[in-house]
Amino acid sequence: MYKLLIVEDDDSIAAALRSHFSTWGMDCRQVTDLRHVMEEFQRFGPHMVLLDVLLPFFDGYHWCREIRKISKVPILFLSSAGDNMNIVMAIHLGADDFVTKPFDLNVLNAKVHSLLRRTYDFGSDAPGLSCRGLLLDLGDATATYEGVTFSLTRNEHRILQVLLENRGRIVSRDTLMRRLWETDSFVDENTLTVNVNRLRRKLADHGVPEMIETKKGEGYLVE
Repeated sequence: MYKLLIVEDDDSIAAALRSHFSTWGMDCRQVTDLRHVMEEFQRFGPHMVLLDVLLPFFDGYHWCREIRKISKVPILFLSSAGDNMNIVMAIHLGADDFVTKPFDLNVLNAKVHSLLRRTYDFGSDAPGLSCRGLLLDLGDATATYEGVTFSLTRNEHRILQVLLENRGRIVSRDTLMRRLWETDSFVDENTLTVNVNRLRRKLADHGVPEMIETKKGEGYLVE
């Protein structure tokens, strides 16, 4: 199920968007506190953002810049300010498309689904995985916690991805080693242990609460 984040201060428009896209099987959420868009973005982990330009506190361009610091998730602007200057500004800041209000929901629907297909059909089915405030970007080897983005090695990223994909389930050491083999890096038992320990230290260094639990004789677990 695709997750759609709506950043819009007109509740009637937001309600219409939620109603329409929910009928297409999407999980839709509106940001209700427009002072804290990034907090909601990181908690929800959306596949796509619908973003108005004219917002209280900070405009949509500000939030577009902030999202682009940590994610490549598709961003589609919805705005009555549809002159060429605003459209060019939005695209330069990293937006993927711009739809001028008032809009036809069927046209918007076509654009949204087109962007989703282009973004996810040939790659991962999610732009990120989240756990306890940590957001793992699947587009590059980075993670973000409390607004700070930091790099992971290829093996650290793959280990964390597998554990988060299986959150609540024990992942065996054999499973992790098979997934790490896919990166063309041979990993033996000792190397896996070293990589897990390095990942734990890196997460701790960035203030992330301990989340990787060792299940002796079974593997690792994130809850």
